[in-house]
Amino acid sequence: MHDDRGLVEARLKRVLDERVRPAVYPESVPLDVAVWVAPGVGASPARAESRARGTVPVEEGLAAKGVSIAVGDPWGAPWGTSWFRVSGRVPKEWAGRHVEAVLDLGFDENMPGFQCEGLVYRPDGTPVKGLNPRNQWVRIGAPAEGGEEVCLHIEAASNPVLLDYHPFVPTRLGDIETAHHDPLYRLARMDLAVFDETVWALVIDLEVLGELMHELPVGSGRRWDILRAVDRALDALDLQDVNSTAAAARDRLTEVLASPAEPSAHRVSAVGHAHIDSAWLWPLRETVRKVARTTSNMTALLEDEPEFVFAMSQAQQWAWIKDHRPEVWAKVVKAVADGRFVPAGGMWVEADTNMPGSEAMARQFVHGKRFFIDEFGVENEEAWLPDTFGFAAGLPQIIKAAGSKWLLTQKISWSQTNTFPHHTFLWEGIDGTRIFTHFPPVDTYNCAMKGSEIAHAARNFKDKGVARHSLAPTGWGDGGGGTTREMIAKAARLRNLEGSARVAWETPADFFTKAEAEYANPPVWVGELYLELHRATLTSQAKTKQGNRRSENLLREAELWSATAAVREPEFTYPYEELDRIWKTVLLHQFHDILPGSSIAWVHREAEQTYAALAGELTALIERAQRALAGEGTQALVFNATPHRRHGVAAGGAAVRARGEKPALSPRPGGGFVLANERLRVEIDGRGLVVSAYDLAAGRETIPPDRPANLLQIHPDFPNMWDAWDVDAFYRNTVTDLVEADEVVAGEGASVRVTRSFGSSKVTQTLTLEPDSARLDIVTEVDWHETEKFLKLAFPLDVHAERYASETQFGHFHRATHTNTSWESAKFEACNHRFVHLEEPGWGVALVTDSTYGHDVTRTVRPDAGTTTTLRVSLLRAPRFPDPETDQGPHRFRHALVPGATIGDAVREGYGVNLPERTVPGAGPVAPLVTVDNDAVVVTAVKLADDGSGDVVVRFHEAHGGRARAALTPGFAAASVTVTDLLERPLSQGELKDGAVEVELRPFELRTLRLRRA
Repeated sequence: MHDDRGLVEARLKRVLDERVRPAVYPESVPLDVAVWVAPGVGASPARAESRARGTVPVEEGLAAKGVSIAVGDPWGAPWGTSWFRVSGRVPKEWAGRHVEAVLDLGFDENMPGFQCEGLVYRPDGTPVKGLNPRNQWVRIGAPAEGGEEVCLHIEAASNPVLLDYHPFVPTRLGDIETAHHDPLYRLARMDLAVFDETVWALVIDLEVLGELMHELPVGSGRRWDILRAVDRALDALDLQDVNSTAAAARDRLTEVLASPAEPSAHRVSAVGHAHIDSAWLWPLRETVRKVARTTSNMTALLEDEPEFVFAMSQAQQWAWIKDHRPEVWAKVVKAVADGRFVPAGGMWVEADTNMPGSEAMARQFVHGKRFFIDEFGVENEEAWLPDTFGFAAGLPQIIKAAGSKWLLTQKISWSQTNTFPHHTFLWEGIDGTRIFTHFPPVDTYNCAMKGSEIAHAARNFKDKGVARHSLAPTGWGDGGGGTTREMIAKAARLRNLEGSARVAWETPADFFTKAEAEYANPPVWVGELYLELHRATLTSQAKTKQGNRRSENLLREAELWSATAAVREPEFTYPYEELDRIWKTVLLHQFHDILPGSSIAWVHREAEQTYAALAGELTALIERAQRALAGEGTQALVFNATPHRRHGVAAGGAAVRARGEKPALSPRPGGGFVLANERLRVEIDGRGLVVSAYDLAAGRETIPPDRPANLLQIHPDFPNMWDAWDVDAFYRNTVTDLVEADEVVAGEGASVRVTRSFGSSKVTQTLTLEPDSARLDIVTEVDWHETEKFLKLAFPLDVHAERYASETQFGHFHRATHTNTSWESAKFEACNHRFVHLEEPGWGVALVTDSTYGHDVTRTVRPDAGTTTTLRVSLLRAPRFPDPETDQGPHRFRHALVPGATIGDAVREGYGVNLPERTVPGAGPVAPLVTVDNDAVVVTAVKLADDGSGDVVVRFHEAHGGRARAALTPGFAAASVTVTDLLERPLSQGELKDGAVEVELRPFELRTLRLRRA
C-alpha cells in the first residue's frame, strides 16, 4: 500500500495554519489602549540609579494616567516597565458567547520566557493572569452578557531578547547601566474576540492525532487508521466556513480518539511545571515579577481544570510572592490548601550542587523545607533539581539528613560524551547513602505534551521490563507562563490513547511513590553525577565565587563566636534574625546561574555589591561576639575558627604560643631564591618558578626534574557554544607557558615576589614560607584584561597516582588521573572545594585553595621512568556572553602547596587557608564551646538552635574516609544530648558520659547533635 502520510501531514499543516487556527477567534473588535511608563525607564536617557528602579507599586501603576498608544506603535526601552490600560465594550450581539481579550504585546512565539511579559490586573488590583507568547488570552465572559464594559491593566516588562542560541552575540543589553534607551517592541494585537471552543478543540484533536501519526511505525495499522480519520475530518471542513463545520470534522475523529492504549503502555506522570531561573538573563528584580506572572497563570488554570496539578520549587520564589505580591500570594495559599498547587523540592533555590560548601548545601534544605513546613504544613520528600549542572557525590546523605528520600533531575541528559545508562536508579553517595533518583526520559523540563515528546519518553526509557513510569515536567519556564490550557487538553486526549503512552496529572510525591513501589531492585550508580557539559561554570565570574566562599567562611565564624558568647555571656544576644536573613541571601546567590557565573552582567555586578555588604555585616557580628568574649584587657588573644588546633589554640581564643624560628631566605645559585624552615626547603628559580619543594622529614622531592611548578599557562578559549558555561576539550591543544618574569625579588619576611606581564594583563605572585609550616603559600594577584582566554596555574608533581581526592560536601571524592574510558576522559575539568590531594603509599601532596573550584589532573610519561602527575587550578576565563566584560579587572587568589600531606593534612590546611586567625585584645583565654579529640571528626557548624531555645547545635562528619571514634566535649554544663536531622528535629537520644558525648562514625558520616544546657 502506498504511504500517504506525507501528503496528509502536508495537508493537515496548511489547513491548521491557514484556516483552523485563525478561526478560533472568528470575530473581534479593537480595544482602546493607553500607556504609562514607570519612572526612570523611558525612551530617553536617565541616571542609572533612577533607571535601575524600573518598577512601582501596583496601586501606583493602576492610578497612573497614560497616553494613547495604538497597535503597531513601539514601546518598551530595555528593562523598562510600561503600564497599559485597555478598555472597551463587549458588543451586545455577542451575548451568550465566549468572549476573551487577546493581548499581544509584540511577542515572538518561539521565545517564551525570554522577552517581553505582562501581568494583567483588574482595576481593583486583583491579579488575573500573566501574558506570554503562548498565553495571550484573558477570559472576559463565558458566556458574556453583551454590552458590558471591559477595563484591564497590564504591567508589562520590556525585557530584551538576549538568547539567540547560536551564535551567541556579545551585548551591552545585559546590564541596565549599559543598555540603550530605544523601544524594543511593537504592540501587535489588543482586541476583544469571540472564542470558538469547538474550533479550538478541533485544533487540539488534529494536533494530537497528527503528532501521534508521525511517531508510529510505517507499517502500523494504527497509523493508517489515524491517517484516514484525519483525511476524512479535513474533508468535512468547509474551509470558507470552518466555524460551522468544525463539529462535523470532530465527529469523524471520535473513533480514533476513543481507541484505548495497550495495557502495557508506558505511564507518564505529568506534573505542571514552570522552571524559573532565579536570575539568569534577567536580574533578581525581574524574577520576582516572573514568578508573580506565572503563579497568577497557574492559580487561574487550576480553577478551570479540575485534574490539573502544578508544582513549584524554590522556597525563595514563594517567599518573594509573599513579601512582594500579597495579592498573588492569597491565591497561591488557597490553591495549596486545595492540594493542587504543590510546594516541591524542599530547597531554598535550585542551587548549584558542586560548589556550595558543606554547611551551605545543608542549609539549602534547612531553609527550603522549613519554609514549606511553616507556611503550609507540607514536608517535601523529593529534591527537585531539573537544571543543575551536575551533582556532587556528597549530596545523597544531605538529602537523607534533611528528611527527604528522592531526587529528580533532567540535566544529565545534556551530557555530550556518554549516555547515562538509567532513568530510574539508586544514587549512592560517598558515605554509602542511597537516594531513589529519576531522570525523566522525556529529556526536557519544558514538556508541551507534543506527541514527539511523549513518544520519545516511552522509547527512550532505559528501564523497560522492570519499570514503566516516568515523569514529564509540563509547562513553559523562565517567565514563559507555565502550563497552558492547550497542554492540558492534549494530556486529556493522551490519557488512554492507542499508540501512545498514558498520561495522567500527578504530584511529584505520587509519581515517586508509584515508581519506587514498582521497581524493587533498581540499579545503583556510585559517586558523582558528572555533567559532561558546562564545565567552565567552575571558573567563570571569579568574584561571585569568591564572594560565596568568603560568605560561607564568615557565617561559620559568626555562628561559632555568637553561640560561644551567648552561652558564656548572659548579656549577649544571639543574632537569630540577622543570621537567618544573611544565610538566605547567600543561599539565593548559590542558584545555578549565579554562583556558576552564567548570568548577565547586572546579576554579577549586584552579587559583588551584595557580598561586600554581607561581609561587612558578618565581620561586625564576629567582632561584637569576640569583644564580648575577650573582656577588658590588653593581652593579644588569637581566635581560631578552624575545627583543628592551630598554633596551640583550639576552637576558641588564647594567647598564641611562640612560633618556630623564622624561615631562611637566601639567593639560589643560578638565580632566584631558596626558602627553608625545619620542615620544607623550596627553590624558586630566576623565572619565579618552583623547581624544588623538598620535604625534609620524608627526604622526598615534590617537583619532578625539568617540570617547574607555579607555572601560569594561558589557553585560547572559544567553546562551540555556551560561552560562559563551556570549556571544550580542544582548548588544551594550544598553550602558552608564562615563564618570562618582569621581576623576581625578595619580599617581606621569608617571601619571594614575582611579577609577569602578558597580553594586556599583569600578574604578581608572592610565595611565602611561614615558621613551623609544611606548606608553601602562594598569593596570585591578576589584573586581567584578556578576551576569550583561559588562565591556569600548574603544579607538576613527582607522584605516581591512579586517582586523586578532591574535597566535596562532608568529605572527599576520588577521581581517576587516567583516561582509560570515555567516562574518565570526559572529566577533563572537575570541582574541588578546599583541597586536591594525591598520594603514593606512604607519601602524598596537597594543593589547598581559598576560592577556586575548577581544576584538571593529567599524567605524562617522564623521560627517565614512571609518570608525572600535573595538577592545574583554573584561575580566570574571559567569555563574552552573556557578560561581555566577564572577569575583567583585578583578582586575588590564595593557594598553598603542601608536600608530604596526608588526607588529614589536606583537610586541616584547607581550613587553615580559608579561616585565618583573628587577634583581639582582651583579658584572658576563651575556652572552646565544643572540642573533639579526633582530627578525623571535623565540626562544620556550632550554633544555637533555630527555635530560640538556647540549645547548642553541633554538626560534624568523618573527614578522612575511614571509621572514627571521638569524644565531643561541650565547654558548658549539658543536661542532655539529642541526635537530630538537619532541621534540628529529634531522631534518637544520645548519652553524656562524664560530660562528653562518645561518637562512632562510618566513613564520611554526617551527624547533628543538639545539646540542651543545664
